[in-house]
Amino acid sequence: MSQEISPTGKHSGPGSSPELRASHADRDRVVDVLRVAAGDGLLTAAELDERLEAALSARTVSELTPLTADLPPLSTSTGAAVAEVKDVLRIDRRFSAVERVGRWVVPRRLELAVEWCEVTLDFTQAVITQDTLRIDVDMQGKTLTLITKPGIVVDADALTLEHSRVKIRQAPAPGAQIALRVELVGKKSFGRVVVRSPRRTLGQWLLRKPASLPAGD
Repeated sequence: MSQEISPTGKHSGPGSSPELRASHADRDRVVDVLRVAAGDGLLTAAELDERLEAALSARTVSELTPLTADLPPLSTSTGAAVAEVKDVLRIDRRFSAVERVGRWVVPRRLELAVEWCEVTLDFTQAVITQDTLRIDVDMQGKTLTLITKPGIVVDADALTLEHSRVKIRQAPAPGAQIALRVELVGKKSFGRVVVRSPRRTLGQWLLRKPASLPAGD
């Protein structure tokens, strides 16, 4: 009996079935795992870029599976990524960018020991399980950027600055309930600390609209 050709281009016979197509949600889950793993130091910047490209271009579930096979999974609850909250997360890096974006899980304390690295902590879609985050900063050079939203405040009064400065550009949110207080302590030498809201898209800028926040915020 001749074999049929499945829509994926693979041969299928009596004992085989077509490969499952990957949905946008499938790709998004893999991207979440990759970004969290990179933030934990499990992937280099080059590995993250390579795997993200493969994930976003994947057409089947079998193409996605190998991308996270060697990484700890994110558990899910009511459809949201809620990986185990760490008491202390340490990021120790030199000369390569650090990014925590998307639905990353905010630890109870973050130790940031980096040299000449751009560091971006985006809290707009982060999974927040407590009301205070202490960041112990030991950072030399480049910029530490914290992207916030209404309800998240940053306190840098206890941060020692050496040839460095803090620039806070948070959008005012009168009456907003504080969901997370970020306390910066330690030392920042050279470079800057920037606290800002999400950037507006070109369309939002032209229409003088504020930057969009994730649904439900």
